[in-house]
Amino acid sequence: MPLDHLSRALLKELVRDGRTSHVKLAETIGLSATAVARRQRTLEEEGVIVGYHARLSQKALGLGVTVIVRLALDSQSEEALAAFEKAVARCPSVLRCFLMSGADDYLLTVVASDVEDFENVHKSQLSRLPHVARIQSSFALRQIIDRPVLP
Repeated sequence: MPLDHLSRALLKELVRDGRTSHVKLAETIGLSATAVARRQRTLEEEGVIVGYHARLSQKALGLGVTVIVRLALDSQSEEALAAFEKAVARCPSVLRCFLMSGADDYLLTVVASDVEDFENVHKSQLSRLPHVARIQSSFALRQIIDRPVLP
């Protein structure tokens, strides 16, 4: 289904508040609640909507440090990449991992309670990942923007 203005309006409201009722969504975008429910279900089935999540406060959870980690591997073979990706997926402190172009092979977002906790993550998780040749870490001082994908 192509994203017409009604689907985009529905997505915008769901990004703002994923718990909004069909009745409220219907009032906001000008459709019936039944039409909203049908359209939302179609967007889910087509993979436009991939899930609903609670946004948690890292600070409230005691995770006050965000670290951007750049990694280079000793090999870019398919086997080395697969081994790294399988292992990094098991690291609980890693929120995001991207395969990159350029000088670094991967870019990770890691959270920790403090610098000492990150040191432990570095020693016990990151440095033990297979095929890692270089790790460079940068500490985020302050978050400026944290927005969901906009439709």
